Amino acid sequence: MTDAEAATIARASIDAAAPGFGVYVHWPFCLSKCPYCDFNSHVRHAAIDEARFVRAFCSEIAHAAARAPGRTVSTIFFGGGTPSLMAPQTAGAILDAIARHWPIAPDVEVTLEANPTSVEATRFRALRAAGVNRVSLGVQSLDDAALAQLGRLHSAREALEAVAVARETFERFSFDLIYARPEQTPDAWRTELDRALDENSEHLSLYQLTIEADTPFATLHAAGKLRIPDPDAARALYDATQEVTAARGLPAYEVSNHARPGAECRHNLIYWRYGEYAGVGPGAHGRLQVDRARIATATEKHPERWLLRVESRGHGLVVEETLSREEQADELLLMGLRLTEGIDPARFAATAGRPLDASRIADLCAQHLLEIDDCGRLRVTPAGFPLLDAVVADLAA
Repeated sequence: MTDAEAATIARASIDAAAPGFGVYVHWPFCLSKCPYCDFNSHVRHAAIDEARFVRAFCSEIAHAAARAPGRTVSTIFFGGGTPSLMAPQTAGAILDAIARHWPIAPDVEVTLEANPTSVEATRFRALRAAGVNRVSLGVQSLDDAALAQLGRLHSAREALEAVAVARETFERFSFDLIYARPEQTPDAWRTELDRALDENSEHLSLYQLTIEADTPFATLHAAGKLRIPDPDAARALYDATQEVTAARGLPAYEVSNHARPGAECRHNLIYWRYGEYAGVGPGAHGRLQVDRARIATATEKHPERWLLRVESRGHGLVVEETLSREEQADELLLMGLRLTEGIDPARFAATAGRPLDASRIADLCAQHLLEIDDCGRLRVTPAGFPLLDAVVADLAA
């Protein structure tokens, strides 16, 4: 290996380490299944044996830490499902287990996803005491008719009340909204978005409604009983999203995420900057550096089968795959170009063992879909983001 090659790889290693190390914890249970949702979430009418699940989480955390020892945890994210349904002491026990096996950064970000119902809002103070310092609320809409159509169990009033409690309780909070809903107009969306921004949120996740396979919405859509905006109407709603958030000081830092400068979700940045993270719980994914190889992991999705697997084996892993350099480079490209900051082409070259195709870059820049900034980073332009999948596919070909 030449000195120049060694320097390039060292530079890439520094870039890869910069995002920090995160732990994702998947709590798979919900009160009901939303008709648009294809996440690994499950409804259970009987009581959940949380003590038994805690023991399994602790076992899987120990297993992950043995594979990736010595990391300092900079972020922890409780996703789901609906993690706010768990007892606060359950969250606390899982956080304690993580701290037993890895050092915790003094400024660790601990996010928990929550439904904005009054019942769950009453748990916020106990969750804060357990160690959660950031909450992400699944508001989804501030229109009661839209909430009913989306299968949500809360009203707009309850959502705003929960946001108020979150603002008083946590150091940081965010909430989600879904747009491009049936019959939604840009003017109505602007009004709804302005109302959301009036809540002084530092971070908003704004997702365009998509029809996912094997969901009730997919069935209705196929039968012609659910019509979503056509591509032109959806683009008008996307453009309105960018205009309103930028004007209000929450520009996009990722395709669907908007934040005041410095208030970005640090955990999600680990994913998008192609950092390292452990995934624990039913259906959780991870990316770990083990013996100089990057390992893709995934656990059993079904909660009870995951539980039995962990109890018999100490972990719930069903996938543990060593990624090739080309696979890693494709993931780096796919994730990194979602960010407005883009990627470092030198890191891509060090990962793939080859540079990106200069002629493809030049062609996409000529079309004003890509640009190279003053630091040499390659990033998608505002005009390119609505065509992100096509841009990435062109570069990766």
